[in-house]
Amino acid sequence: MHAAIMVMGVSGCGKSTVGAALAEVLDGVFLDGDDYHPQANVDQMAAGQPLTDAMRWPWLDRLADAVQGARAQATTVFACSALRKSYRDHLRAAIPALQIVYLDVPYAVVAARLSARKQHFMPASLLESQYATLEIPRNATVTVCADKPVAGVLKPLLSALTAPCDTDSDDDAPERAR
Repeated sequence: MHAAIMVMGVSGCGKSTVGAALAEVLDGVFLDGDDYHPQANVDQMAAGQPLTDAMRWPWLDRLADAVQGARAQATTVFACSALRKSYRDHLRAAIPALQIVYLDVPYAVVAARLSARKQHFMPASLLESQYATLEIPRNATVTVCADKPVAGVLKPLLSALTAPCDTDSDDDAPERAR
């Protein structure tokens, strides 16, 4: 089984951009968690309504199945908000040896990114609820401030992902990449 790496954080933090670039550097595949939402979830978010947990669990299961299938062939990097510890624990249970990259970005930076983003179902109006829901992972494989260009984010990620890390819980403080 190849590595599975989740890039997580609030909407607009750069999960898809960083995740796709990381997958390319690692000669792996990239899966965007947004692609695994059922239409009802997309419609809910597009209407400015946050998802309920009942809506999230089936989505997380579909995503985990896709990651497990893909990692049988290649290193798999995937983007998923995974804002709550319970969501990360759910994914860890379904994806053994999951490595977690947390993209930490200041609210103002994300708000500016979301206001400039076009043709995405997640409206900027949900950003406040994203930060309110966020339970910062205390034991991510790596935490990096992603308010800089992608190349500046990838460098610390690559060095941190080569070091072993206990990714089975959020019980310890993370190493913070700069």
